[in-house]
Amino acid sequence: MAASHAYWKGYLKLSLVTCPVAMTPAVTDGERIRFRTLNRATGNPVVSRYVDAKSCKPVPDDHRAMGYETSDGEFVVLEDEELEAVALESTRTIDIERFVAADAVSSIWRDRPYYLVPSDKVGEEAFAVIREGMALTDTIGLSRLVLHRRERRVLIEPRDRGMLLWTLRDPGQVRDAAEQPGRGRGKEPAVPDDLAAVARRVIAQRTREWSPDLLCDPVQESLQEIIEARRKRRKAPRRKPEPEPARAGNVVDIMEALKRSLAGERRKR
Repeated sequence: MAASHAYWKGYLKLSLVTCPVAMTPAVTDGERIRFRTLNRATGNPVVSRYVDAKSCKPVPDDHRAMGYETSDGEFVVLEDEELEAVALESTRTIDIERFVAADAVSSIWRDRPYYLVPSDKVGEEAFAVIREGMALTDTIGLSRLVLHRRERRVLIEPRDRGMLLWTLRDPGQVRDAAEQPGRGRGKEPAVPDDLAAVARRVIAQRTREWSPDLLCDPVQESLQEIIEARRKRRKAPRRKPEPEPARAGNVVDIMEALKRSLAGERRKR
């Protein structure tokens, strides 16, 4: 895979310590199979256009505006100057405002990761000081950053010789687990010791050293096989769907299922 170009360049700041940094996405969707909508009659790709929702006429670039829909269905139009007035003072500085314990922010708050590295030799020492300061105190930094004209809360943590920056989800995006279906329906059932012991044995037999190879995607592999078969005008392979797993209705069923799992793992090994 080719090296990524800098996605964002600016400055990392901690109090009076500042260093130039570059940010690149830590993940990519480029390796995944992507589809485009086609005109079945011609085989040509279909493109999208902005049209007026009522007149259905195309809307030129200079006629588009940002608007907020109110509860009564009306729209409040905001001009570019008004949006810029409430933005960060600098769109090119990541000013670390607060620090929290490294394990304080649950993974559910983390949105998308980016690598953060010094962008020139002059700033390497200052960058290392900020990074090592967080590593020694076992903390992570909280700041703000403007991406695509939108202000995002971000988290910064030390990683090897660089740092990892995560955009964070807004509070309104993260739902309370206690409010989800199936939660809060009385007392949590007690797990018998013998069931827990067998479950631990099944887990132990399936435990492996971490490797990215464990994340293979059978759906992508199947799609690639279908695409290659179509390109060569062959019949696409079809895989049999896996049977629905049996539902355990009581403790005896669960113990029997766990014992069968253990036996199956032994046969595989």
